[in-house]
Amino acid sequence: MATKNQDSHAKPVNLRIREDVRILIDRAAKIRGKTRSDFMIDAAYRAAEDTLLDQTLVKVDAESYQHYLDILDRPPSGEGFARLMNAPKPWRD
Repeated sequence: MATKNQDSHAKPVNLRIREDVRILIDRAAKIRGKTRSDFMIDAAYRAAEDTLLDQTLVKVDAESYQHYLDILDRPPSGEGFARLMNAPKPWRD
């Protein structure tokens, strides 16, 4: 007889939230076609991934790092930059 791996089963998490927050979450979950639990798990999972990815350290050799700094020190230019600077500003009438 095979032994069940208890770690592979979902574990309950209990949360206390304000009514207005629950209503907002329920509305958003309905739009996504998800249950409240699935919506909250997905949102928490994405937030956890983002937090961990923000802590990722990228190591490069000195030459690559200097090349990166040199690029950052260059003034912006090119057709794309000129187009961006001349685009209408939505905050101005």
